[in-house]
Amino acid sequence: MPKPALPMKPTGWFQVAWSDEINVGEVHRMTYFDLDMVAWRAQSGTVSVMDAYCEHLGAHLGHGGTVVGEVIQCPFHGWQWNSEGRNVCIPYEDRPNRGRRIRTYPVVERNSSIYIWHDTEGREPYFDVPDIFADFHDGRSAADYYPQARLFRTRLQIHPQYVLENGVDFAHFKYVHQTPIVPLFTRHDFDTPVSYVDFTITFEGDEGQIIDDVNSGVEAINGGLGVAVTKSWGMVDNRTISAITPVDDYTSDIRFVVYIGRVPGDESEKAQRKAQEFAQMVIDQFAADIEIWQHQRYTLRPALATSEYDGFTAFRTWANQFYPDSPAQLHPAAAQHD
Repeated sequence: MPKPALPMKPTGWFQVAWSDEINVGEVHRMTYFDLDMVAWRAQSGTVSVMDAYCEHLGAHLGHGGTVVGEVIQCPFHGWQWNSEGRNVCIPYEDRPNRGRRIRTYPVVERNSSIYIWHDTEGREPYFDVPDIFADFHDGRSAADYYPQARLFRTRLQIHPQYVLENGVDFAHFKYVHQTPIVPLFTRHDFDTPVSYVDFTITFEGDEGQIIDDVNSGVEAINGGLGVAVTKSWGMVDNRTISAITPVDDYTSDIRFVVYIGRVPGDESEKAQRKAQEFAQMVIDQFAADIEIWQHQRYTLRPALATSEYDGFTAFRTWANQFYPDSPAQLHPAAAQHD
């Protein structure tokens, strides 16, 4: 398996679990960014994520570690560590070891998902995780939608940037998703670490129509390279979250969530069944992209068509900020067009 051309340790927010995977008192094992980690939920309900190994003698806290109130206890010698990774109790000593600390990660729990902040330079978070409801400012909430439909694929040879670049790749919609006409992008805003992409699109009709006749589209918000949320309008009410988290220097986990809007006043089984069917259609469309991404080779100097140049150059200029270790390698001037 060849190593991706892009660094696999970008800065940003990345999903490491869904909320319902970690109940109160549970410890969850995982590996991301080539690091063994544990997530645990205290009795208060707060989730913490930290490196997996006890600083005492290196026991793995995910294999027998237990949650005791607001701390996690090592299975080996009972040392207890709080949500900041500090040792607060050595059961056979009068005082804790205040000089040792397990590395912890900033955590945000939002939209039934658990995200951590990753930065190789150790900086604090400087942008927020997008919220699939609040950030579209339309007054809608999870109560207006059916429960999430989900896709989860592990250890795929996919870099997060492959997925986010889809947001400016207008031509692929016709060939991967069989849209009758190529969409029209109406907004590319890459001025901050949270970027915005809007486009007009339809999945119905035929090639004889023109884009001016289309009354549907998608609004997307990208929170760095790890998380993207979308809202569709003028079609079946749906919202999505795509989250791509590097596991190691070669692979990533992909999580994808679909929300389908409830029809006000209609809680029939038929309405629920139709919502489930449409959610699966959206997931199938995303899976079609995955099939491309997992066999893709990232091209530093792509042979872009003239109409593609502005979008890809803007996106790659924006993406460059999330690679603190190698900005020169990823300079947008590497792109070429005809």
